[in-house]
Amino acid sequence: MNLRIKAPRIREMIVTPIAITDPPLLNAAGLHAPYALRTIVELITDDNISGVSEIPGNVSINESLELARHLIIGRSPVQLSSIGRELENYFGRETAAQRGDTPWDQRKLVHVFSAIEVACLDIIGKITGLPVVDLLGGKMRERVPFAAYLFYKYKGAGGEMGFNIDEQANQWSAARQVAALDPEGIVHQAKAMCAAFGFRSIKLKGGVFDPARETAAIFALRDAFGEYVPLRIDPNALWTVETSIHYGRKMEGIIEYLEDPTRGQKNMSIVRQALKTPLATNMCTTSFEDIPGSVAVGAEDIILSDHHFWGGLRASMELSKICTTFGRHLSMHSNSHLGISLAAMVHLGAALPYLPYDLDTHYPWQSDEVVSSGRFHFEDGAVTVPSAPGLGVELDKQALTRLHQQYLDCGLTKRDDETEMQKVVPGWKFESVRW
Repeated sequence: MNLRIKAPRIREMIVTPIAITDPPLLNAAGLHAPYALRTIVELITDDNISGVSEIPGNVSINESLELARHLIIGRSPVQLSSIGRELENYFGRETAAQRGDTPWDQRKLVHVFSAIEVACLDIIGKITGLPVVDLLGGKMRERVPFAAYLFYKYKGAGGEMGFNIDEQANQWSAARQVAALDPEGIVHQAKAMCAAFGFRSIKLKGGVFDPARETAAIFALRDAFGEYVPLRIDPNALWTVETSIHYGRKMEGIIEYLEDPTRGQKNMSIVRQALKTPLATNMCTTSFEDIPGSVAVGAEDIILSDHHFWGGLRASMELSKICTTFGRHLSMHSNSHLGISLAAMVHLGAALPYLPYDLDTHYPWQSDEVVSSGRFHFEDGAVTVPSAPGLGVELDKQALTRLHQQYLDCGLTKRDDETEMQKVVPGWKFESVRW
């Protein structure tokens, strides 16, 4: 018997920008606004199968999605390679230099393709009855572990409070509103987050205060949690080579890895040779074209992938093979996100052959949700891989409408931490190297 599944065609593409509440978190680029922007993409086939994806929100990327509409409508969701080629031909190749100096990636093509790819994989999973993890090669683990992601922050929880949040988040909601500007505040934040979500490793977003102050916070976390809870810190490349080596040596034996202490592959390689601690990056090696230079100079030990920035889930699986070939580990970077992105991260994390480090996630900092099943639950810091076909999540259309209206009301069109910081510290400017 010759059985053949006929792939449907994409009939409709719906692009919905949304705004989600975001606390006043501090980072190297400044301060988070009260709302973080995301864009939800829904593809609907001619037989009414829907696939969804979520990417960082930016008006120029949204405009690019609209420009790409004619390349997507009428195509089969299984034609991802040819869709990718046509998008590249239409928008042009992007270079690593277009990523920008800020901690988040500003390239358009990788965002557009990752949005289309994830939604298409969601559709393919629903057609075949398979979860996305199986489309990526199969499940290597039942649960995917994440790390507590700590931030220096001002008082407040972003947006306008008054939303309903689940029991797990309620344990954390009070601490989520408290300022954390010193080692004691960071330890309090860590204890509350770990108690609520069960995280077993901890990351501190640095690049906010002078390195001595941030290093003191790492030692305070070590004192509070003991030697068996892995710690890591990310100064977002704001340190010089000399500063990176000086404070990197102070933290040797205390942190499991040091993320992007300094800017550029050559500088990272100098620091890497001077330290025993592994170096990780999501800033100096951020695309496949960066890898030859990384290997040549020995820039890092760990690449922190992000399927939104590396061109999708399948590209991240390819990156995993390259990392294994050249003696690197692969883990995962995060940004402010909701459940669709988290579901994609979990499917990818479950499919990766090796997962030596707990993944990053901002999810505890967000309280909105756009999936009909509600917020994901963490157990011992891990998320169980969804077993339903595709991503295993469906859009909550009422929530989507509310969050889109929130986008329209808040007036933001792109992320701009520098401008937000200037509301607190007049004249503040982002500097690519600060200490």
